[in-house]
Amino acid sequence: MSTLVIGDIHGCSKALDHLLKAVGLRSYDKIITLGDYVNKGPDSKGVLERLIKLNKTGQLIPLLGNHDIIMLEARTDKKAALDWFYKKDGNKTLASYGQNDLKALSNIPNSHWNFLEKKCYSWLETENFIFVHANLNPKLPLNQQSQQDLFWKKLDKPLPHYSGKTMICGHTSQKNGKPINLGYAICIDTWACGRGWLTGLEIETGRVWQANQKGDIRTSWINDYYTRPIALPANQEVVHAL
Repeated sequence: MSTLVIGDIHGCSKALDHLLKAVGLRSYDKIITLGDYVNKGPDSKGVLERLIKLNKTGQLIPLLGNHDIIMLEARTDKKAALDWFYKKDGNKTLASYGQNDLKALSNIPNSHWNFLEKKCYSWLETENFIFVHANLNPKLPLNQQSQQDLFWKKLDKPLPHYSGKTMICGHTSQKNGKPINLGYAICIDTWACGRGWLTGLEIETGRVWQANQKGDIRTSWINDYYTRPIALPANQEVVHAL
């Protein structure tokens, strides 16, 4: 069994389809998605439909992203809905549901709300890895992390988590289309909704697949992107798990 981790999708259903086809996952392989399924791209509806189907088979473990939280807030808060629509690309999300105005909120199926609200995790921890959408406080266990760190904090000179586990995250988009690999922290948001790529990382081997909306595919290895951190405290050991 292999495990594929996928970065921020942001409504790019075609890139997701191309990526999954290129990887050729088997029915018993696992997929972990790092959140931000909606907004910015053209087909948030299609992305959620694909993920819901994968989740029902037991193959997908989805995390929640800050853009998914923004969409959930817009469902019940009129002020949040206006902010989402005009400032956070909610108009693009609603257009994928049939009309480019806030009335389209009623077009979103309950299954889509249920997926975001009840099926997505805030974080995931395994023997060697910690998966989050945005970032971590390196001194705290997962159950004590703040919402700000988990969903909103950018990846700016992160320190290793005290557990020694490698953090894999999205959120901080890499406009050059290349993942960040510091050994103890890996970011695979590579700007799928812009002119970049949707990235999938197989954690057992370090193999990287990337696809874009046009159907272009490229492959590499996560160690191709390894960059030694410029400065760490003297007592901090760099963990290079892949």
